[in-house]
Amino acid sequence: MADQQKLTTQKSPAGETVRFLTAAGIGTTLLVLSGITLTATVIGLILATPVLVLFSPILVPAAAAVVLMGTGLLFSGGCGAAAIATLTWIYRYVTGKHPAGAEKVDYARKRIAEKAREYGQYVQQKAQEAS
Repeated sequence: MADQQKLTTQKSPAGETVRFLTAAGIGTTLLVLSGITLTATVIGLILATPVLVLFSPILVPAAAAVVLMGTGLLFSGGCGAAAIATLTWIYRYVTGKHPAGAEKVDYARKRIAEKAREYGQYVQQKAQEAS
């Protein structure tokens, strides 16, 4: 059993050679494909540059307009969704269904009422002192 483990854990020179040749072949193939891709990209850019320069007075403003329109569309859609969500929340709050955050609104309303009452008493006191 121990001899069998020694045989399986030992690396044969032939196996290492096969692994090296496989890695070298794959690496070379990928390097060649990378070079071909780079060459094709540069040639395509060279061929497309005159067309892009010729049409740039049209393409640049058109691209800017498309970006602005898309941004406006997304913004208006987001505002519409927010408005619908807000109106739905208000409807649930008014009908007594207690949506998420209703406790905070009730607490804030009570605090504002307390502050207003305190300020009203302060104003009345100052008015009595002035008269």
